[in-house]
Amino acid sequence: MAGKFTAIVPAAEVPSGGMKAVQAAGKRLIACHVEDKFYVIDDTCSHDDGPLADGFLDGIAIECPRHGARFDITNGKVLCLPAAVGICSYPVKVESGQILADLG
Repeated sequence: MAGKFTAIVPAAEVPSGGMKAVQAAGKRLIACHVEDKFYVIDDTCSHDDGPLADGFLDGIAIECPRHGARFDITNGKVLCLPAAVGICSYPVKVESGQILADLG
């Protein structure tokens, strides 16, 4: 069954190689743009609930600015301690210039 996609942010607002923090459906999210693909992840580090959007994006890895935990934006998996639990990564599509994510 197809999920319900929610508009997150206009694609033009997320620079290539960059990210943008947004709120949608009551969630803090980050839209990322890497190598002509878009990804949407939670904006909360699983280690200490800090905002990942204050960190930096290095290819497909996002690093938390507080303690250096790193996550893969393509699937939310942990790449580096001190985080031990991944973050949510959502299915994404782009339609009519909008980034949409299935937040279900």
